[in-house]
Amino acid sequence: MSKKTRKKSPKSLRGKVTRVQSKISAKTPAAKARKTAAKKSGKSADKQTANATVRASHKAPSKKLKSSVPGESALRVDAESKATAGKPRAGNPAARKTSGGKTEASANRRSDLTEGTKAPAFRLPRDGGQTVSLADYSGGKLVLFFYPRADTPGCTKEAIDFTRLADAFAESQTAILGVSADPLKAQEAFRDKHQLLMPLVSDEKHEMLEAYGVWGEKSMYGRTFQGVLRTTVLIGADGRIAKIWRSVKVDGHADEVLAAARAL
Repeated sequence: MSKKTRKKSPKSLRGKVTRVQSKISAKTPAAKARKTAAKKSGKSADKQTANATVRASHKAPSKKLKSSVPGESALRVDAESKATAGKPRAGNPAARKTSGGKTEASANRRSDLTEGTKAPAFRLPRDGGQTVSLADYSGGKLVLFFYPRADTPGCTKEAIDFTRLADAFAESQTAILGVSADPLKAQEAFRDKHQLLMPLVSDEKHEMLEAYGVWGEKSMYGRTFQGVLRTTVLIGADGRIAKIWRSVKVDGHADEVLAAARAL
């Protein structure tokens, strides 16, 4: 029998089939694994794309689109400037008003009181129902002590000290006036309680207080408010400001003012 016509034995056929199956079985898990991985990667890519789209839809554009019409931005700026013309800005001092309806800027201009300038004129009610004015003291020296509130500890001590030295001030031809924003009734009660000798002026509308620059912002216990800044002004016989004491410390203050009046 020749090699060509020789039939293959069943054992050799079974061996070949076994080898082919083993090769197929070796390739099949790897192929399946590759397919599974490809599906998972495709799904994760789809999710990432969807998430990126959602995030992008919630983000504001980082840059404004330029106008496609030439000169449109210039027209818009010009229109906005016309619309806001004449309107005070929030940070502008002219936009803030004091309790009297006057702007802080104008109040600050009035409060720019310096030594050597003419004393601002005034005419206001005083205790006892009378009125008092700067003209009443023309040709003489005058002390104006501005105090925050009648019958409070610091104001009481200051008023009593000026009363104690009233005769000494009179000898130096110097008159004394106490001034606050208290109503007349409170001023009279203050006078009677402590037997004060000088007139007490009531400036409830803050006209004189602002003119002399003693009405302004104060702070106490973490709260800010508008009130009288403790100040004393000495006016010479020529009607000009001779000396100003700001942020007064009460102890020994009246004696210091008397010494200045005597030296004037």
